[in-house]
Amino acid sequence: MSNLEGKQKQIATYEPNITALLCVDHYNDFLSEKGKLWPWVKEIAEEVNLLHNLRNIVRTARESNISIFHVLHHRMEPGDYENWKYPSPYQLQGSKNQIFAKGTWGGTLHDDFQVHPGDIVATEHWGSSGFPNTDLDHQLKRHGKEKIIVIGLIANTCIEATSRIGMELGYHVTLVRDATAARSREALHAALDINGPTYAHEILTSAEVIAAMRNSVDSGAATV
Repeated sequence: MSNLEGKQKQIATYEPNITALLCVDHYNDFLSEKGKLWPWVKEIAEEVNLLHNLRNIVRTARESNISIFHVLHHRMEPGDYENWKYPSPYQLQGSKNQIFAKGTWGGTLHDDFQVHPGDIVATEHWGSSGFPNTDLDHQLKRHGKEKIIVIGLIANTCIEATSRIGMELGYHVTLVRDATAARSREALHAALDINGPTYAHEILTSAEVIAAMRNSVDSGAATV
């Protein structure tokens, strides 16, 4: 067996001192029934039991003393892209619809995923990835984080872009199959089964990542 094959088959560990849970775009507009983007993801989100799984993962991370990093999209304001030379079609559509609008219910975090004392809130991203033009990388490194578990919305845009660049920056990246959603099964499949394996170190279910987080804490306590 090669060294690479051996590494691929190791059981994931999530030591609290070096692990961060990235909660991506847990806004009302995405996760609440009256949110502007809920109709986009509703079918897949309900199929994978998204909200239940997000709650369980976040709760387990807090219980395991794994740091929570909130990775949030820019909250829209009128005229955001007026002076941009090349805004993307997605950015223009988002601005037109005022998704995650600043100062509105849709642009606030879902009640179950509010910021707690000790959480880190990265500066807001304007594109799909939480890394470019934000302080996310700086904050992760400042807090000694090497491993990131990336959950939230949506699988083929912000989750994929954040995770892929995270790998490029040297982080160990975990995706969670049932802690994300997309507008279609095809998009979810592309994100997790075609593109994901090219950069993610682990692609787990919520049950698997929860067990791994708990096991890492138990293992750490046993060695003290």
